[in-house]
Amino acid sequence: MVNFGNVLTAMVTPFKADLSVDWAGAEKLAQYLAANGSDALVIHGTTGESPTLTHEEEFELYRVVKKAVGGRVKVVAGTGSNSTATTIRSSQEAEKIGVDGLLVVVPYYNKPSQEGMYQHFKAVAQKTKLPVIIYNILGRCVVNMLPETIARVAKECPNVIGLKDSAANVEQTKKTAGLVPPGFTIWSGDDSLALPMMQVGAVGVISVASHIAGKEIAAMVAAFHAGEIKKAEAIHERLLPLFNVLFIAPNPAPVKYALELIGYPVGKPRLPLVEPTDGEKEQIKKVLRDLGFV
Repeated sequence: MVNFGNVLTAMVTPFKADLSVDWAGAEKLAQYLAANGSDALVIHGTTGESPTLTHEEEFELYRVVKKAVGGRVKVVAGTGSNSTATTIRSSQEAEKIGVDGLLVVVPYYNKPSQEGMYQHFKAVAQKTKLPVIIYNILGRCVVNMLPETIARVAKECPNVIGLKDSAANVEQTKKTAGLVPPGFTIWSGDDSLALPMMQVGAVGVISVASHIAGKEIAAMVAAFHAGEIKKAEAIHERLLPLFNVLFIAPNPAPVKYALELIGYPVGKPRLPLVEPTDGEKEQIKKVLRDLGFV
């Protein structure tokens, strides 16, 4: 079984001034993240602006990042969509490219039932040999994949090996952890809930803030696993303003601006997302200054 580690960064997609993909920037950012606390990189997810990338850009991004850091960290491809057939095609292409695993989001917009979600993940899992991580994010998908459905998929599809839990419900995380088979891995999908979710069964976090505080987040997770709970809580408390400020505008606009502030410019987001307002930029800048990142 592939070990993706405890801290995975949901990597932004760097753009040039004309909003074309900055391939050299993606390579540089991936190398920076690999050297600063990330065990794996999740490419072409929400933070990577997957809704506005073409399939050609998506697949080239996998190639570029895998070539840049594949020997140092695992590369997980965000191949999910609200079409099962499209998800399967993207997943098979990612497998050919040589990524290490797949992040597959619960189908959004078309509002499948629990049975529909089960059938979707089963169909995808059967068409790839790669490990699959379910991505459950109620706020973006409108529907919530319930613990019973997650456990059903995990038990019947051996290559569905984990969950990015962005349902923002610690009780649900706890219930899921009690139902899934041994070896199934849960990661918090929210930086601010990483520690509470670890306390009920998650191993770590698929993080946005690790673009800025990767080493600190890795230290927090390591402290928790070492039984140094007070130390983990102190790091979590210190970083909480960062976790919160990176979501004062739609992700990834705040973290893209924060990366510019720390010397890793990655361009603006593509429409329909826009840059943070001047007021929001001041808030981001203040938090980074207060924490000593700039």
